[in-house]
Amino acid sequence: MEWRRPTYLDEYEKLLTRMSTPRVMIDNAGCSNATRLTIDSARKHGILLEAVQVLTDLNLSIKKAYICSDGRWFMDVFHVTDLNGNKLTDESVLGCIEESLETIHYGRSKGIDGLTALELTGTDRIGLLSEVFAVLSNLNCNVVDAKVWTHNGRIASLIYLKDDDSGCPVEDSEKLEKMEVMLRNVLRGDNDIRSAKTLVSLAVTHTDRRLHQMMFADRDYDGNICGDAPVVLVQNYLEKDYSVVSIHCKDRNKLLFDVVCTLTDMEYVIFHATVDTSGDRASLEFFIRHMDGTPISSEAEKQRVILCIAAAIKRRASQGVRLELCTVDKKGLLADVTRTFRENGLNVTMAEISTVMGTARNVFHVTDAAGNPADEKIIDSVRQKIGVSRLKVKELPLIYHEKVERGEASAMSWSIGNMVRRNLYNLGLIKSCS
Repeated sequence: MEWRRPTYLDEYEKLLTRMSTPRVMIDNAGCSNATRLTIDSARKHGILLEAVQVLTDLNLSIKKAYICSDGRWFMDVFHVTDLNGNKLTDESVLGCIEESLETIHYGRSKGIDGLTALELTGTDRIGLLSEVFAVLSNLNCNVVDAKVWTHNGRIASLIYLKDDDSGCPVEDSEKLEKMEVMLRNVLRGDNDIRSAKTLVSLAVTHTDRRLHQMMFADRDYDGNICGDAPVVLVQNYLEKDYSVVSIHCKDRNKLLFDVVCTLTDMEYVIFHATVDTSGDRASLEFFIRHMDGTPISSEAEKQRVILCIAAAIKRRASQGVRLELCTVDKKGLLADVTRTFRENGLNVTMAEISTVMGTARNVFHVTDAAGNPADEKIIDSVRQKIGVSRLKVKELPLIYHEKVERGEASAMSWSIGNMVRRNLYNLGLIKSCS
């Protein structure tokens, strides 16, 4: 007798699929100045990072967020706008958001098929990028896509390239070995007190997440956090076995992603969280535990969390003048442009390289040698040499519509303490917020 699969097994599998597929609700009526996204899903480690990663990749600005994980389920509520602070009204955009959130896959990378990925870390200095791109150009390698971050005197870069002649990935082992040796020497320089690293990668991780991992492994969090340093506090709420991480800092795009990415890669589980922005300031709070369910156990671990989160926030904080290059791509373009920067004493603090249908669309943030804003006359001179119509000075996207005065440090700590109590009350973890 022929065996037939029972229909109840098919229905059971359908139920499991529905349970594991995030349910997304989009509401444009409930909030006057933002679009509200609600995500219900079965809980697993990293699911919050997946959701935030999708939103940041779609260039959405997260104004508020409420995250709650109860047992095996979690619910996220995000209030989002475009980068100009507007609600999302385009149906095609809303459909794309819904589809992306319903099909999230942890750790996926995108847009790198057919390219060789190269990871670089080392000591930052003026002209370093110029030397890196010159090496790649001399080896007939075309940089198709790249991101470069600098922080605390260190540099991390993830470069996607292909062979200039064949248009295929660089796979020749001798050429790759030669490339790694030459780039390692460039990165090491004359006095690199830490080891420079080069690695040909399989590139299976999201680019920004991988850059965070590279800088974390390079211990860029050691040392002083300069500039507009974020205020980070870590307290233990022992009654519920949570550690509470509170952050108060300048708001910017992708802030939530950077913090969630760091906590996730440090192997903390986020059970509850709130995000609130006002003007150009942001307050974030996370209720976390270790993977084994225990809170942070020592003062040394608290300090490490504080340093690592502060570093993650500062890595992407733009410094200097933003220059945008848009021109027909050609062999040696990046080497020529970055050499011009070097010859005029400009240091690249951040770069984002992309190539779309033969057109190079590159963004550079530059300062002078001391890390101060570059002189306007030098910028004008550089633009004349590269091409005024090709290299333009651009402002950062307008994502704020009001400015608020920054409080004193004592007031900041007081407001964070009150925020902790208020959010514990809102999450049902205490009976009173007074």
